Amino acid sequence: MALIPSLFGGRRSNIFDPFSLDVWDPFKDFPLSVPKISRETSTMVNARVDWKETPEAHVFNADVPRLKKEEVKVEVEEGQVLQISGERNVEKEDKNDTWHRVERSSGMFFQRFRLPENAKVDQVKASKENGVLTVTVPKDEIKKPDVKAVEICG
Repeated sequence: MALIPSLFGGRRSNIFDPFSLDVWDPFKDFPLSVPKISRETSTMVNARVDWKETPEAHVFNADVPRLKKEEVKVEVEEGQVLQISGERNVEKEDKNDTWHRVERSSGMFFQRFRLPENAKVDQVKASKENGVLTVTVPKDEIKKPDVKAVEICG
């Protein structure tokens, strides 16, 4: 198996060896840097929201475990943008405690959704039960145009 020199950074890798640990990173020497997401803002990535449309409404279900309803905001901005946001606080540490694992994230989260034109943004309702926030946005009925048959003379 031949070693092939990389065009990026002069590294060499064995592209034929499936067990090679040398993985080519095309952005390694790229001049622009992308900021890493810190643990404090990781919940922005993890805020899970489902959006379904029923004949009557748009329904959003968001997982917001460990949050009280006072810690979650539901807002309609710019007329047609629904925003769900909140903040999970870090648990206070006791000097006598020894943490073995921390997986539950903390920090701020938000999700924004552009609502369709048929959304009744003045009638949005929200409720929270068992760690799930449900936001219901009623829809206007789309009136189908009246179709009138025209008799063909001839």
